[in-house]
Amino acid sequence: MGDKAHTHPGAAGRATAADHPASVRNVVLVGHSGSGKTTLVEALALTAGAVNRAGRVEDGGCVSDYDDMEHRQQRSVQLSLVPVEWDGIKINLLDTPGYADFVGELRAGLRAADAALFVVSASDGVDGSTRMIWEECAAVGMPRAIVITHLEAARADFEEMTRICAEAFGGDDPDAVLPLYLPLHGPPAPDGHAPVTGLVGLLTRKLFDYASGERVASEPGEAELPQLDEARSMLIEGIISESEDETLMERYLGGEQVDVKTLIEDLERAVARGVFFPVLAAAPAADGARQGLGTVELLELITRGFPTPLERAAPRVTTPEGAGRELRMCDPEESLVAEVVKTSSDPYVGRISMVRVFSGTLRADQTVHVSGHGMTDRGHEDHDVDERIGALSTPFGKQQRPVSHVIAGDLACVAKLSRAETGDTLSAKDDPLLMAPWQMPDPLLPLAIEAHSKPDEDKLSQGLARLVAEDPTMRLEHNQDTHQVVLWCLGEAHADVALERLRSRYGVQVDVVPHRVSLRETFGGRAVGRGRHVKQSGGHGQYAICEIEVEPLPGGSGIEFVDKVVGGAVPRQFIPSVEKGVRTQAAKGVAAGHPLIDVRVTLLDGKAHSVDSSDAAFQTAGALALREAAAEARIHLLEPVAEVSVLVGDDYVGAVMSDLSGRRGKVLGTEQTSGGRTLIRAEVPEIEIGRYAVDLRSLSHGTARFDRRYARHEPMPAQVADRLREEVRVAS
Repeated sequence: MGDKAHTHPGAAGRATAADHPASVRNVVLVGHSGSGKTTLVEALALTAGAVNRAGRVEDGGCVSDYDDMEHRQQRSVQLSLVPVEWDGIKINLLDTPGYADFVGELRAGLRAADAALFVVSASDGVDGSTRMIWEECAAVGMPRAIVITHLEAARADFEEMTRICAEAFGGDDPDAVLPLYLPLHGPPAPDGHAPVTGLVGLLTRKLFDYASGERVASEPGEAELPQLDEARSMLIEGIISESEDETLMERYLGGEQVDVKTLIEDLERAVARGVFFPVLAAAPAADGARQGLGTVELLELITRGFPTPLERAAPRVTTPEGAGRELRMCDPEESLVAEVVKTSSDPYVGRISMVRVFSGTLRADQTVHVSGHGMTDRGHEDHDVDERIGALSTPFGKQQRPVSHVIAGDLACVAKLSRAETGDTLSAKDDPLLMAPWQMPDPLLPLAIEAHSKPDEDKLSQGLARLVAEDPTMRLEHNQDTHQVVLWCLGEAHADVALERLRSRYGVQVDVVPHRVSLRETFGGRAVGRGRHVKQSGGHGQYAICEIEVEPLPGGSGIEFVDKVVGGAVPRQFIPSVEKGVRTQAAKGVAAGHPLIDVRVTLLDGKAHSVDSSDAAFQTAGALALREAAAEARIHLLEPVAEVSVLVGDDYVGAVMSDLSGRRGKVLGTEQTSGGRTLIRAEVPEIEIGRYAVDLRSLSHGTARFDRRYARHEPMPAQVADRLREEVRVAS
């Protein structure tokens, strides 16, 4: 942001433990898949001297996307931490996946960071999901900057992309989104495209040429001055309008020349406060080069413009019992409060927990309290345990570089915390605390799985438990009605990664089977049944006869049992036995094997034997009576209906409503919300929305999201029920 030449790498590339929160910057890189986030991280690491060539650490491994699965999929699937050092400042770069299925990793990065770099491809532009993330950051006041990549593309236009970013991110104040530098183009290539070889600083009026592979500062030529002066005036006005000095604009408009040092200081404050969002350009270094285009400028912005951890408002802290607790957050001398932002497994080291320390100091071999609460709906148990910290380290590619301690504001990895899961709080053993968890998206794509073989079955439970401990955006369900093991995911790519991790990391091979919804049965009308269980084969026999009447009840009534026996036809001690037999049979189903609900069963009459009648005999008779009544009645299949809320851009409302109708849905209403979006409320049979998480994303180009909750069971249309019964018959 200044005019330093920076012709040498910063520090020696060795990221060590920071000594004070003011010397730490935590930055998350955000952008759609393919925008160049990982390439940019590697370019920054190269410029900072942390790697020996683009994307490589000393052992030749990649600094980011080092996981074998990421190599196979050719995209990031997990949060990666790459610490570098520049001008005495430790920068924790958090590289996040851009694909929507891994938004949980993105949100973990947002939780751990204090500022965000939005990476936008000059060839692809700004997509809807990136706009939504920008709005999330704006809601919490997170400082942001924009980096335009892929300037080498044939139709790349920095000025046009800056305008698009101002429209997409500026909201009511597009002048808050302005470039700090303009690209300098070299001679045109044979295809007519002129490559970007340098940058011109608008505030300092310095030209920074990267054509040699290193940043070389000089004065701009006469050809650059007109364009430079126009853009410079816009930038100065944008900075001054956000200045805390209310007299500065009046003085500037009055003709006063504002000192560059003052402008830079105001710019840095406006960026740190999250009210001004600079646009920069960046490109990776060419082969053999030591600095990529714009990487020095980015490192300057991060170290001088982005806030320190001291300036961040920390999440709410309570005791595990829920009582509020006040702390001097980001004080290394305070009581320890740290949070697990990511959990992973290493085949050699075991479980590794990436933590952000918000208060106090975390030390190796320290005993800490691990608190995990509020995730019981996703298959996680609440837990409060004490564990000893193993080795502390900072990651760099596949390497783990040991450190002795981690102060408030910094990030590091902890080895072998056996009970800690993503989202858990680490605190002092004698002062246990709990941080409010961050919001995670609900996994809405069901994946029903079965163990491939008996050895896999023995390992499946442990493998799944580890999987959901690592990824809180997955939910594990053991459905008691369908007897299926269901892993709920965010999308198909998320499901593929889960299956791959089960196989490669935990040695569990599974088969994916069709997901079944929890159907119910009920009587379509009144029916009677007689249960006769009489057996006499020598010795003690069995004798029980009962007569029942079954009639349907309104939805949600469950099963009601009524005793109308007169004259002691069924002895009083056996009436509960009849009821137990009826309820047991109802739970098993009477037609297609689904639980029976919403009926009244009335016991009318029966017979007993003074010697051969028993509790077991009357249970059997009750079950037989219910089955006989069902054989004489019309049995309805009931399907679960979900209440669905879809938040979608106005451009896609018609398509979404039409799609919901095609799924037998009933639209209950619409509501206009902010940001040009509409909330659609509807009721849809669950059997029709098994893949809705995938289909809605395709329908809305990734800009819509939805949630669902169970509403009730209601009768399934006859033609759908018949088709379902035929599918079951063919499958069996």
